[in-house]
Amino acid sequence: MSESPAAPSRDDPVVRGLSEAVGGPLGRRAAARRRWWGPVRIALLVAVVVLAVGFLADEPCRSAGWADRADRSMWTSLCYSDVAFLYRERGLVDGLVVYRDSLLEYPVLTGAVMQATAAAAAGLYDAFGGDGGLPPAIAESVVFFDLTAVLMAICAIGVVVATARTVPRRPWDGVLVAASPLLLLSAYVNWDLLAVLATSLAIWAWSRERPVLAGVLIGLGAALKLYPALLLGVLVLVALRSPERRAALRDAALAVVAAVAAWSATNLPVAWWAPDGWREFFTFNADRAADFGSTWFAVDLLAPDLLPEFIDSLVVLAAAVALLLIAALALTAPAPPRVAQLAFLAVAAFLLVNKVWSPQYSLWLLPLAVLARPRVRDLAVWQVAEVVYFVLVWRFLATLYDPSAPLLTNDQYALAILLRIAGLLWLVGMVVRDIRRPEEDPVRPFLALYGARHRRRVVPA
Repeated sequence: MSESPAAPSRDDPVVRGLSEAVGGPLGRRAAARRRWWGPVRIALLVAVVVLAVGFLADEPCRSAGWADRADRSMWTSLCYSDVAFLYRERGLVDGLVVYRDSLLEYPVLTGAVMQATAAAAAGLYDAFGGDGGLPPAIAESVVFFDLTAVLMAICAIGVVVATARTVPRRPWDGVLVAASPLLLLSAYVNWDLLAVLATSLAIWAWSRERPVLAGVLIGLGAALKLYPALLLGVLVLVALRSPERRAALRDAALAVVAAVAAWSATNLPVAWWAPDGWREFFTFNADRAADFGSTWFAVDLLAPDLLPEFIDSLVVLAAAVALLLIAALALTAPAPPRVAQLAFLAVAAFLLVNKVWSPQYSLWLLPLAVLARPRVRDLAVWQVAEVVYFVLVWRFLATLYDPSAPLLTNDQYALAILLRIAGLLWLVGMVVRDIRRPEEDPVRPFLALYGARHRRRVVPA
């Protein structure tokens, strides 16, 4: 068992091999010096650079104000974003209040963030104006995008810090989030990083034995996107395998109660104030058919007559089977699984069976994947498949909006979805192997060391 922080050149086989070009891995007896440029600050620098490059990469669309979905250059430049379009299409540019004056297919906290950002964008546009070469509504939506991008960048930085701080003595894992191509490509597509931050902070809070705070963050996360609610089942499973089961189950119960309270505190006032608007998120998702990126959409493209018109029963059945398999894995594993491992598997299962899998949804998995399996090779296999899909999905959408010059056929897009699924299943397989063979888990030795040195009950992150 190592008594020093994880050094990537010693800990990761890929990094160790690459380090040979600069003198080889850090020696086993080498003492780490305390320097200002520590792992967390380096991760933050990398994140700032990646996020800045991602923003600059959106300039072709930003200069045109995301004016028209039929503009093929928007898709081929890989700079599409929902943000500016929804600002105009949901009436925010006209001063409408979402849920009350216009329907919005997002949970209430995301809607609140959109509304607050819209007010700030309108104020800034009135004070300073916008691009004189764009119509006023388009120019104002660019201001809205810029403010949203700043907020998403702050959330991404928070995710990096939370990841670096969750597992003691593994601060370099934050760099794996910061340097991710998923962050580069998807950070500004939608508001998903809000929920990703809440989830990352919830796992950090649980690892620090703060179950109430973890529960509150999970509840707030579920009020931003639905998927953080999956963590509640994960905490119960981890508690059932804890050596101190009674105390762990008490903590899990506290987290569940806190999550329900936080979700209710944000949702019930809106449900009372604008019931139809509040229900839109649930009705929209219940009524939608198999949509872009999903396993079901790929099946429908390859075999159009195979699936029934309504696939809700298939989705529920597949989700139930997947979650039961995860529960069985957790309860029969040789050693108690870690929260991040089960959370990654639960969210991966959710995406694999969901009716839609938008490009930016993979950000949900990013910090969970890094905490579950911090290995460059396995993360690269998954993310290369994601990058290929990201490029091809926009070509497919360009073809849908302008079929006169097709860039991608239905079969080719279906194969891109299958490649994405295969990349995720590779990482799922590695995490399952780590759970079944705990000695393969690269994180577990550092958790055991933390418990021994701090003389406290360890809550495995």
